[in-house]
Amino acid sequence: MFDLIVRGGFVLDGSGAPPFRADVGVAGGAVRRVGDLSGERADLVIDASGLAVAPGFIDPHNHSDLSIFEDPAALNYVAQGVTTLVVGNCGSSPAPVTGVNRGLIHELLWGEASKSVPIRWSSFSEYLGRLEELRKSVNVAALVGHGTVRSAVMGCEARAAADREVREMEGLVAEAMEAGALGMSLGLMYVPGMYAGREELVRLARVVGRYGGVLAAHMRNEGAGLIDSVVEVVGIAREAGVSLEISHLKAAGRRNWGLARRALKLIEYYVWWRGLDVSADAYPYEASSTFLSALLPGWVREGGAEALLRRLRDSRVVERLREELRAGLMGERFIGWGDVIISSSPARRELEGLSLADAARELGVDPLSAVIELLTADRGLTEVVIKAMDPGEVADVIAHPLVAVGSDGLVMREARGRPHPRSYGTFPRVLGRFVRELRVLSLPEAVRKMTSLPARKFGLLDRGLLRPGCRADIVVFDPTLIRDTATYEEPARMPEGVVHVVVNGEPVLLNGEFTGAAPGSVLRRC
Repeated sequence: MFDLIVRGGFVLDGSGAPPFRADVGVAGGAVRRVGDLSGERADLVIDASGLAVAPGFIDPHNHSDLSIFEDPAALNYVAQGVTTLVVGNCGSSPAPVTGVNRGLIHELLWGEASKSVPIRWSSFSEYLGRLEELRKSVNVAALVGHGTVRSAVMGCEARAAADREVREMEGLVAEAMEAGALGMSLGLMYVPGMYAGREELVRLARVVGRYGGVLAAHMRNEGAGLIDSVVEVVGIAREAGVSLEISHLKAAGRRNWGLARRALKLIEYYVWWRGLDVSADAYPYEASSTFLSALLPGWVREGGAEALLRRLRDSRVVERLREELRAGLMGERFIGWGDVIISSSPARRELEGLSLADAARELGVDPLSAVIELLTADRGLTEVVIKAMDPGEVADVIAHPLVAVGSDGLVMREARGRPHPRSYGTFPRVLGRFVRELRVLSLPEAVRKMTSLPARKFGLLDRGLLRPGCRADIVVFDPTLIRDTATYEEPARMPEGVVHVVVNGEPVLLNGEFTGAAPGSVLRRC
């Protein structure tokens, strides 16, 4: 007898193979049989007739490090069919915490809701322990952030690390890997990761490699310098002997359109001709999202938010910024002030949803002055959505066989401001728009990109496939109806077409309704 049978669906087993009609039998939290179970009984039978049955979707690029504590039900991801979140991306994780960086942790992490979650740990092991205690509806795995590790030793200083400091960082990375981190992430566009040199990055990546972990890299430049940035992170990974995941691959800024296609060709060369373990993830949208401060050059951001705000009060600094912006900083990475949308401004809610150009007109100032006013009011933590990518190129990246689907979003109990819709629609959007409407990839291939591809990359060897012995993370959806409904104007709208979701053998969504179950686990590096 089984605990659960999913009966009569078309199984997409996660391998990319064509669908086949079969029943899926679950017992003890694992898949036990896939085939004809018409003579078998179960405590619960889910009728999947006419529906697709797939492994639960794995989000390899997520920022719910702290927001999962505010909303452990994770409904905006359960509703997408996601059963596992990989957090700690873009160089930022909630641990390790020392006396040097305790005051910086909240500003390094994403999401307005995250700022109110108390930090009650110091080591990465203690952080994972807190996650373990949390009753949650999804599985959570974590990377350790290089930026957090660096800040734990050096704060946000803009200088090369001394040998003694790198040795201290190596110890912190080793502790995180021993605790079960899947690897280390880089945030080379953000403070303080942007100040790290090659030697520091290679040495820390070697620690990750010794444990069989992954290096997940938010590169230094996703605009005009995209190709050089790919070469840099591949070189670091190759020298360190570590598997590389390039985070949210894209080319931002109209003058840079086409570079993402060149980056894909370069990755193909490294993988298929040089035999390197390099892959990427991407989200299916033409807009990115980041901190407003990320539009500014690194020299003005040194030291963190408080140091940034002090500099912005200096008229000489503001004049220098004007000159640099006129010289092409905005044009290199973005399209224009009208394409940068204010998504979160806790102090100026009335400006959320406006572009910086419109906000400047509303405030009666020029765009840079509007940036300064927002950052000052929000203590440096204003967030923006930036419309900067070519839709056709986004489709090419999403369809590439070496690219997994990752949301770059986070769990939200309620949407504050106008967040990017990717937190509510990423996975159904791929299945609805890119598979059914645009037909740039097949349904089995899309499911592979959401399941076995990220599972294999991050060492989650018992997830990502619907085969006997694998953990019973399962999503049942209607392939003819599934779609995202979240938009930039209404980003908190739930998707349609996901019918049932099972995590570790226990239903968390039945007939589209949340069950209240909390069977999620913390997944550690094996």
